[in-house]
Amino acid sequence: MDITHDTVFIPGATSGIGLALALRLQARGATVVIGGRRQELLDSLAAQHGFGAVRIDTADPESIREASANVIRRWPEVNAVVLMAGIMVTEDWRSPEFLATAERIVETNVLGPIRLIAAFVEHLQSRPDATIVTVSSGLASVPLRPTPTYNGSKAFIHMLSESLRLQFAGTSVRVTELVPPAVRTALMPGQEEAPNALPLDDFADEVMAILEADPEAHEVLVERVKFLRFAEVRGEYDEVVQILNASDPHAAAD
Repeated sequence: MDITHDTVFIPGATSGIGLALALRLQARGATVVIGGRRQELLDSLAAQHGFGAVRIDTADPESIREASANVIRRWPEVNAVVLMAGIMVTEDWRSPEFLATAERIVETNVLGPIRLIAAFVEHLQSRPDATIVTVSSGLASVPLRPTPTYNGSKAFIHMLSESLRLQFAGTSVRVTELVPPAVRTALMPGQEEAPNALPLDDFADEVMAILEADPEAHEVLVERVKFLRFAEVRGEYDEVVQILNASDPHAAAD
């Protein structure tokens, strides 16, 4: 990914990691188009920062089709898509009441990226240099007890990224997987102040430094996430699972 010249579409960039990366990419020279569900917020961010903006609901297949066509029509040079939008919700699978929440997570975190890739894949292959940026999580490698479907959705994104990289080999499209640790955002209640979460600016700055140093990186791994990402490789999986869940305020809750 060329952070100085690419034209990048980031659905889910009206706050948190998505917005932090959008601001940094634009500051380095990229053309940035943000997407989100709230038109007023999109308009405000576009006016304030000079972003392109397109309304999109990544849980709605028709919205994805319309928004993707709109992006390609208005910015035909778009050559990078960052699949940023996602939700994280606690569940208790010991009761069947978990099902509606699990389905909503899968719709957003699994089907959303699949549908976005389907909407852009032909266009991206027509560009001389293109990037699909998937967004998984450290929890793709080590599970957090209160969020089983989120953990599973991010494990899916990790293996999807690995598989697509094989399929796109020899084409103009590369696949880069962004793997965040816990970051101080509003993804979960209380996470913006969580002492064990990485400050958002620190995370975004480290991501940009990695992309600048290695534009063809397969995985973008900040130092903080390597504790989770390589737990099994180090032979410390069980220990890290125990540490992660002992430190989580929901881990002992029934």
